[in-house]
Amino acid sequence: MTVGALLAQDMLNSTGLAGLPSTLGTAGSALAAVAVGRISQARGRRPGLVAGYLTGAIGSVGIIAAAVAENPILLFVALFVYGAGASTNLQARYAGADLAGPAHRARAVSTVLVATTLGGVVGPNLTAPTSNLAHAIGIPHLAGPFLLAGAAYASAALVLAIWLRPDPLLLARALEAERIATQPDDADSLPHCAVEGRRSGVLVGAMVMALAQLVMVAIMTMTPVHMHDHGHSTAAAGLVIAVHISAMYLPSPLTGWLVDRYGRFAIATVSGPVLLGAGIVAACAPDDSVTLFAVALTLLGLGWNFGLVAGTAIITDAVPLATRARTQGLVDVTIAIAGAAGGMASGLVVVAAGYPGLAIGGGILALAIVPAVVAAARRSPLG
Repeated sequence: MTVGALLAQDMLNSTGLAGLPSTLGTAGSALAAVAVGRISQARGRRPGLVAGYLTGAIGSVGIIAAAVAENPILLFVALFVYGAGASTNLQARYAGADLAGPAHRARAVSTVLVATTLGGVVGPNLTAPTSNLAHAIGIPHLAGPFLLAGAAYASAALVLAIWLRPDPLLLARALEAERIATQPDDADSLPHCAVEGRRSGVLVGAMVMALAQLVMVAIMTMTPVHMHDHGHSTAAAGLVIAVHISAMYLPSPLTGWLVDRYGRFAIATVSGPVLLGAGIVAACAPDDSVTLFAVALTLLGLGWNFGLVAGTAIITDAVPLATRARTQGLVDVTIAIAGAAGGMASGLVVVAAGYPGLAIGGGILALAIVPAVVAAARRSPLG
């Protein structure tokens, strides 16, 4: 999405629409979240995830074709399709939680998230080499990273199709059915950390993840554009994004332990102040300081990580296996819509109020997590 923003900026010669690729990608992610959730609900995690990754690979091919043809309409359509890959990456975390008990659920989610770190860190740092490769074979240099993305998504689909056996969701259902058959009196009982009222658990978890996603996408999308406009190289922007993605995923084992140890609501509440800190540092960073932009996006990634791991655990606790995948897919639609709103608004806010205004405004918005989660915690024994 970051490189897509730069590609659109070059095609349209406009910063105001630089956030549109992120918006389209996250809108495509929303549609894919519904589709992957429904396929997973009906047939298991493996078919759902494979379909999502293959769609992301097709979107990558479309973006490359659009760059070669210099066709912005095709670019926007392809970015929409490409969003399925990002959605599927997020949906994979639910597979990690399918077979985990409530006391270890956040750590199971974090295992899947931390596995994303290698690709997330290496990927942005391959922006320059893949750009050079693209130039060497006659493709616009900004389309280069999508060569890598297409190959990665196709490979992910192949790996899951062959090795994700047994299917974790189908196995979890079978084990639950066996438990109910042997302990019929407990058929309707909830685990100790399930919420008092499943609906409120879903709403709180979705709100935490949606706000964290909105703020993260808005600031992340415009940071490389802001850096580019102030003379920083593509490699420098790629380094900052790599640091950001490391902070999004690398702390996951610690976050998962904290969530399981101190509670879902406690760690969800922390995400708001951390995101505010990210906005303050980004707004105050001198235009020529790569280091401070990296610090800001580190905090941005960490705040997002707190919100995602805690929110995922809240959602999974609150939803029964019978409807889990479908509900998780719908929750991820909310996350994707929030990300689309953040991406679309980011360029317009920068034009109207500057990058510092975007960063500070996003941080203040993230603080809404705190009162909402505190109020929910008072009504529920969860986490």
